[in-house]
Amino acid sequence: MKTSQQLIAEAKAVIQEISVAQLQQVLQQDSEAVLIDVRESSEFQQQHILGAVNYPRGVLEMTIHNHPKVAAAGCEPAIALKQLATQPVYLICRSGGRSALAAESLQRMGFAKVYSVAGGMQAWLDAALPVKH
Repeated sequence: MKTSQQLIAEAKAVIQEISVAQLQQVLQQDSEAVLIDVRESSEFQQQHILGAVNYPRGVLEMTIHNHPKVAAAGCEPAIALKQLATQPVYLICRSGGRSALAAESLQRMGFAKVYSVAGGMQAWLDAALPVKH
């Protein structure tokens, strides 16, 4: 048996994490950055980072091909996934656990440049960075 914390620790050992300061820099430099908030919809609606798309952790793998960056092309899901997998993808949740698990999952799907935001939205808020309500 493994606890959720053990599972998260294992995921963090094989993924890349970035700080909220690094994420803020990415978002300032690249208005096209792919930022996915993997919290539940109710959490996302309360507050989120401007430009983030919400795909809750439980449905991420089944819905990521619908991301606005590739869905507009109108291509089939497999092609959309290949297009999205070539771009850096940043994942955020409340504290960094769900985003770490999501990053590990996307890596298994073939995404090479996936980053989990260490500390999640809590670290973003603690740093007094802007959110949309």
